[in-house]
Amino acid sequence: MKIKLKFLILVLFFVSTTTFAQKFITKNGYVRFFSATSMENIDGKNKQVSCALDATTGDFVFKLLEKSFEFERALMQEHFNENYVESDKFPEATFKGKVLNIKDVNFSKPGVYKVTVEGDLTLHGVSQKIKTEGTIETKGEKINAKSKFVIKLKDYKISIPKAVADKISENMEITVDVNLDKINK
Repeated sequence: MKIKLKFLILVLFFVSTTTFAQKFITKNGYVRFFSATSMENIDGKNKQVSCALDATTGDFVFKLLEKSFEFERALMQEHFNENYVESDKFPEATFKGKVLNIKDVNFSKPGVYKVTVEGDLTLHGVSQKIKTEGTIETKGEKINAKSKFVIKLKDYKISIPKAVADKISENMEITVDVNLDKINK
């Protein structure tokens, strides 16, 4: 009886520490959105992105403040916040989803693994399902997750005034590049 109890305690300890050791986080991830037209490029960069990945379940989330996007010109930043994403009304953008093939990633072996991510992207108060390809690079206690995908502004109820329609594309290319650290407690 004592041997079974000790074995059960040992198994529970191993499972709980293994599960806990498979979580990665960051508070300074990077998200970029880019739009190109013949008249002008719109390029916003945000380096204050919070992100978490549970390597056991594949749960993947990120959150950012819209006002943290930086632009080459102050007027672009003002228009972005006031006229398009309305960041006073909708201050955050979020993604909640899963890495569908998380079992294909060997977190104990350094390498680059192709992944498929699916979930809900919420922007401008509107949530849309997205599915995209990306990579997870494992580096011991750290990982890097990257993806690039395109969204349509109209899907998020972001309208482009006719006066500037030739300067802003209806599609935005989104780049996600986050370096996450393993949680150790």
